[in-house]
Amino acid sequence: MQTFVNGVDISKCNLCPRKCGVDRTKYIGICGGGDTVRAARCALHQWEEPCISGSRGSGTIFFSGCSLRCCFCQNHTISKDNFGMELTVQRLSECILDLQSKGAHNINFVTGAHYTPWIIEAVNNIKDKLFIPIVWNSSGYETIETLRMLEGTVDIYLPDFKYLSAETALRYSKAEDYPDVALAAIMEMYRQVGKPVIDSDGIMQKGLIVRHLVMPGHRHESMDILKKLSEILPKDGFLLSLMGQYTPPDMPLEYKNLNRKLTTMEYQSVLKLAEELDLQGFSQELSSAALHFTPSFDLEGLLNE
Repeated sequence: MQTFVNGVDISKCNLCPRKCGVDRTKYIGICGGGDTVRAARCALHQWEEPCISGSRGSGTIFFSGCSLRCCFCQNHTISKDNFGMELTVQRLSECILDLQSKGAHNINFVTGAHYTPWIIEAVNNIKDKLFIPIVWNSSGYETIETLRMLEGTVDIYLPDFKYLSAETALRYSKAEDYPDVALAAIMEMYRQVGKPVIDSDGIMQKGLIVRHLVMPGHRHESMDILKKLSEILPKDGFLLSLMGQYTPPDMPLEYKNLNRKLTTMEYQSVLKLAEELDLQGFSQELSSAALHFTPSFDLEGLLNE
């Protein structure tokens, strides 16, 4: 029997590139999602890019589960272990408005692709009360079809561009198609929102920020990613967020190079290329590679109090 949520049949789910086709009314998909939204945190967040966090913070809602599930994920508590609590669409709407009332510069949906129909419904229910931008914060592993559902709802896209090599994507995320999927997704995001629009207070209102985490042992792939971005997007069409925060997981991985932090040489060589390519945006200090920058997933802001 077909079951629709906001026009999407979740009895055979194909929202993400995995296209597992699971009946989410009965089972959990590869992403960890069932037929009800699940989230782990709803709070102001100060550690996003300056034009996103601003002075008051970004109103982040961290969703449980993930379709990519990278082996090195710092947020594995929610992405792999699926920690969180179930929310009705009505409660999700209330959480959004609560963040706005606390002064959030924007509403920041983190890894929400597998809950896209529910999120759109929650936003539509309060559209007349919501006056701050919507940020779509994702792994970049998204289908064009799902992204087109978001057109007109999302103001700012904040995707990762993790890998350009199919081999690397297969090794660390079991997603050999990631490079092609992410490139197509980024182009679709740009088509929807266009060039960055930043207000007089330095807060982004619309546009695209592409994040890239430089991985230990993969600086040359990072350089290729920057070159690819400079080829496919106008230089004034997006902002680059270059990250050096890679933190080795608690449990050692089978890939030895991932069990160490990024070196200064590795990061600086990538940063130098970004400057040579005249890519505008942001770069982290290597001191950000610390576990205390990872949010506490404690259901903050989700419980009715």
